[in-house]
Amino acid sequence: MNMDRSVLFDIDGTLVDSTEAVTTSWRTVAARYGVAADAILRVCHGRRDEDVVPEFFPPEAVASVLRELADLELSYAHLVRPIPGATTALTMITDGRWAVVTSGSRRLMTARMRGAGLRTPSIFVAAEDVRHGKPDPEGYLLAARQLDVAAASCVVVEDSPAGVAAGKAAGAVVVALATTHAPAELALADAVIDDLHELDRAISTSVHRARR
Repeated sequence: MNMDRSVLFDIDGTLVDSTEAVTTSWRTVAARYGVAADAILRVCHGRRDEDVVPEFFPPEAVASVLRELADLELSYAHLVRPIPGATTALTMITDGRWAVVTSGSRRLMTARMRGAGLRTPSIFVAAEDVRHGKPDPEGYLLAARQLDVAAASCVVVEDSPAGVAAGKAAGAVVVALATTHAPAELALADAVIDDLHELDRAISTSVHRARR
């Protein structure tokens, strides 16, 4: 893999296919409170639960919804599998040259990574580590600092419009996977691919373009 730059990965939809777990969790909570689950599922990918819940649930229910959602998501952590190419991609990256930046909690995302049989990096930026979730670039900027590199020298790998926007706002080259959103929704990315088997080529091409 092209290792001229450090690689910062999102997890859900990027390294791990958690669609079934995410959909089941949100639909369960939404039904309990009489909220339209489809509306939530259109915008929740790549964002922290604490940023999404207040948009759809009454203020007095937010705390309880977040607790219920956290419990459900953890209980469904086994309903995940690696994105095609994820195992190979991570095997080819040396420690200290990659990180994950996720909108989920460290506990949940660690469980999902393990459930998918994937290795975890030493740099792990989770929802509780930032004040502002994606599309704010705070998480990616923090990961770059912890890797002791400039964010502008990194490649961000994402699957959601919010995540792509966060990576671009951090100044990174962004490769997007069309796993949870149509390619047209990811147009801000420097490259859009179908799975991680294409990552090395996409990084090489995108970095070359960025240098021109």
